[in-house]
Amino acid sequence: MTQSMQKNGLILAAFALVTTALIALTDMFTRPIIAEQQRNELQQTLNSIIPPDWHDNELEQDCTRVTAPDLLGNQEPKTLYRASLNGEPQALAIETMTPNGYSGNIHLLVGIDMQGVISGVRVLQHRETPGLGDKIDRRISDWILSFDGKSLDNTHPQSWAVRKDGGDFDQFTGATITPRAVIEAVRDTLVFASENRQRILQAPNQCGPTTQAEDEHE
Repeated sequence: MTQSMQKNGLILAAFALVTTALIALTDMFTRPIIAEQQRNELQQTLNSIIPPDWHDNELEQDCTRVTAPDLLGNQEPKTLYRASLNGEPQALAIETMTPNGYSGNIHLLVGIDMQGVISGVRVLQHRETPGLGDKIDRRISDWILSFDGKSLDNTHPQSWAVRKDGGDFDQFTGATITPRAVIEAVRDTLVFASENRQRILQAPNQCGPTTQAEDEHE
């Protein structure tokens, strides 16, 4: 009986070792693939809000990080990507977020040119209700394109709201909370860019191939 229990124990231990080794090997081989997919997705998103012909630098390798809880959503550092052409700054892509979504945090990337005009906005992550709040996602609807071309100068402060509240933006049937949150976050990002543009442009580079790989956490 004792020998049988010992034998079963050894078999289970060996099985656990083999399973752990397989998991470690799988992680080792898939991590670079996942990281490459994430880089490709980031490049596609950046190119969708800052046209490639606006810059000749690699956006994902020219960035800085800032903490601005009052205007960028929370205490977490946000990444700001800088586009330049022939050494001249052309635009910024600023990560921001709002905790005020119907189902929690909504993470955004906002493209802004040097005149403070929005070149594009994309949702990076959200948990809004399918069929309702998820219309903020470009893959679901064109609503997010409503921000293109807007700035603090050409849009009245009261216009940064859904039409139901007297603003310029469409609301979603049954899901007004979501667009309200996104509109507020995008407007606050414009304010942040306007107040900090020179500091952002002069800040040291805090990203690149090595740093970005180390920072992958999702």
